[in-house]
Amino acid sequence: MLPPTSAAPLPRWVDPAAAFAALAAGRSHVFWLDAGPDAQAGWSWVGAGEPEDDPARVRAVDATQHPEQSPAGPFLGGWVGWVGYEAGAGAAGAPVRGRGDGIPDEMWVRTDELIAFDHAARQVWVVSESGRGHEVAERLLAAPPVAAPGAADEARATARHAPAEYAALIERCRDAIREGDAYQLCLTTRFEIAGEFDPLTVYDRLRRAAPSHHGGLLRFGDVALVSATPERFLELAEGTLRTHPIKGTRRRGADASADAALVDDLRSDPKERAENVMIVDLMRNDLSRVCDAASVTVERLLEVETYPTVHQLVSTIAGTLDPGTTVGDVLAATFPAGSMTGAPKLSAMSILHELEGGPRGVFAGCFGWIGSDGSGDLAMVIRSILTRPGGAYVGAGGGITWRSQAEAEVAEVALKARAPLAALGAGLPPGW
Repeated sequence: MLPPTSAAPLPRWVDPAAAFAALAAGRSHVFWLDAGPDAQAGWSWVGAGEPEDDPARVRAVDATQHPEQSPAGPFLGGWVGWVGYEAGAGAAGAPVRGRGDGIPDEMWVRTDELIAFDHAARQVWVVSESGRGHEVAERLLAAPPVAAPGAADEARATARHAPAEYAALIERCRDAIREGDAYQLCLTTRFEIAGEFDPLTVYDRLRRAAPSHHGGLLRFGDVALVSATPERFLELAEGTLRTHPIKGTRRRGADASADAALVDDLRSDPKERAENVMIVDLMRNDLSRVCDAASVTVERLLEVETYPTVHQLVSTIAGTLDPGTTVGDVLAATFPAGSMTGAPKLSAMSILHELEGGPRGVFAGCFGWIGSDGSGDLAMVIRSILTRPGGAYVGAGGGITWRSQAEAEVAEVALKARAPLAALGAGLPPGW
């Protein structure tokens, strides 16, 4: 069990970016889970903690608890972290590659200081497990504003696959689909950038260009995850499990008329609709492994969500967890997410292991918070950057079906990678 917490409101609003900078000045493991720069609803959290030496403690938490509601929000302490793709794929029985970069496949920080931002009420809460809540509050109220980031230094990105190579892999995916080994494959690639990057500056650029309701900056020692993900993976609340897969992407239009036409095209495209429904069926099956089968429902199907750089086709599946289900049980049943593997899941992961030619790492995994009370909110690691000493990487990909056209799929990868690369000062490599 975690120590008891105390929660106290601040007398005024504090900018989350300033709060993160103030906390990060004195702590090595800090995080910012961000509802967005102009959020009018939802919660953001900034905090710090110490590395959890045994991830099994996180996985052992009972996810069927019914915690008391608090005005300080749904997350009152627990863990913040990530689980990388290979950790989930290996646990599911798929072949995986060693990364050799020293970045943990699974990394959790046990919170001891937490600042909760209620965007609807414009109220900030300091939630303390360390007894230093008053000290943290004084530091936040004295924190200066964070200056807008300057232009990024020019950086050069290299690609794991050239566009023609990626197009050839798409055809190999279609071969596997024709043979009946899969009916959808989420084919990904990676872009690498050499250099040293300040994670807060990179995140500030990214959230300004591509804000999202589940953005995040997790700086754990000298490694950082910077994300503007639009995909909420798992939501745990009072014994209910929800997942929100995204399949289907369109760029934004140059004007309102073009934008509306792109939305209509996304909503009606047979390939995109089929791709989304395939993953809905897969996630219904995954949820039924840990939920009362009769309770598993599709709450939203094929709805378009719009972001500054893209339109996305999103669905929501929910179910009531079986009694005694743990966080580990939920991850074992659902992770890696079907939207990042394809279907059938194990066959898809095995095929992709052969085709992609390298590890995914933290990309295509998940990140977020797990409360000691069994609640939780995990997002997909997409539209994200992983920084480490000497460089950074950006992963991107897309779902391949029999109807996929290589030219369109290559363009979709470029669209998804563009904003994260720009936050690092890099453009797409030649040809992309």
